[in-house]
Amino acid sequence: MTTMRETADLDAAVLALDAARSVTVVCHVQPDADTIGSGLALALVLHRRGIPVWVSFAEPAELPMSMTSLPGVRHLVAPADVPAEVDLLVAVDCGSRGRLGVLADRLPGAATTLVIDHHRSNTRFGAINVVDPGAESTTSVVARLLDAWRVPIDPDVAHCLYAGLVTDTGSFRWVQPGTHELAERLLATGIDGADIARTLLDTHPFGWLMMLSRVLGTAQLAPDALGGVGLVYAFVRRDDVDGVRSEEVESVIDIVRTTAEAGIAAVFKESRTVPDRWTVSLRSRDSGRSTGDGIDLAEVATALGGGGHRFAAGYTAYGMPDDLVGALLAALG
Repeated sequence: MTTMRETADLDAAVLALDAARSVTVVCHVQPDADTIGSGLALALVLHRRGIPVWVSFAEPAELPMSMTSLPGVRHLVAPADVPAEVDLLVAVDCGSRGRLGVLADRLPGAATTLVIDHHRSNTRFGAINVVDPGAESTTSVVARLLDAWRVPIDPDVAHCLYAGLVTDTGSFRWVQPGTHELAERLLATGIDGADIARTLLDTHPFGWLMMLSRVLGTAQLAPDALGGVGLVYAFVRRDDVDGVRSEEVESVIDIVRTTAEAGIAAVFKESRTVPDRWTVSLRSRDSGRSTGDGIDLAEVATALGGGGHRFAAGYTAYGMPDDLVGALLAALG
């Protein structure tokens, strides 16, 4: 159900997009298909309306290979090429200013700022905030915004929206009422859903297997964590990722999280460039069907300076491995 407040936010967003004569769309650092798909879908629509638009993310330096086939990638620019001043800056799939990285410095130069997101931990840092914590992906929020804007969804835009939908739902394992209806609507435009999913989720270079053999060898199980809920964790060190793409590193959590003996999974990923800096991916699950007892990782990650969803969140930490694990265990309580 759409609330009156959500309707007002959508109306304000439509007015801002209609009035803008230049637009920057900022995706979050270490981008996934939901943030890039959302950004490129908006860029395609704006470009067709004759509005200059730039899409960017702060790091890494290159777009993950699995996303290079998304329509609209020509609108992606390096952070240095993002204008200092625009009519409208749109942040997509970013729960806080910190998720913009160095591009957070473009916020003051925008006449208006719009945040489009689905993270419950979102800090509402925009002048206009279209945030639906109940949405399965930010691309689904963008689809609703395009409907409110009365913009038709063609195959290129549908491709971008489907990319975020299929990835953020884990190939439709985590869905909401209406998820499959949206997927059917996007597929009806003629896009190849199987090919999009295969490219984004099921294609890895051989080096990925070598990395996994090293990383999974570091896995540790703390079965008594959080009163017996259990924590499983692994480390991806800088030397493990030579010649491996960022999306391969991000995929490790989806393997570690399958551990039956732990309700919480964590992967600590060492920065390739900054000493002692780690990005941490967290996942949790209910103990059984319809139990609703899974750990709220959004609260845990927020306490550690990050954010996210109940079952999927993350944060950045600094220090030695033992200290990182100790800090996480302390935050879990």
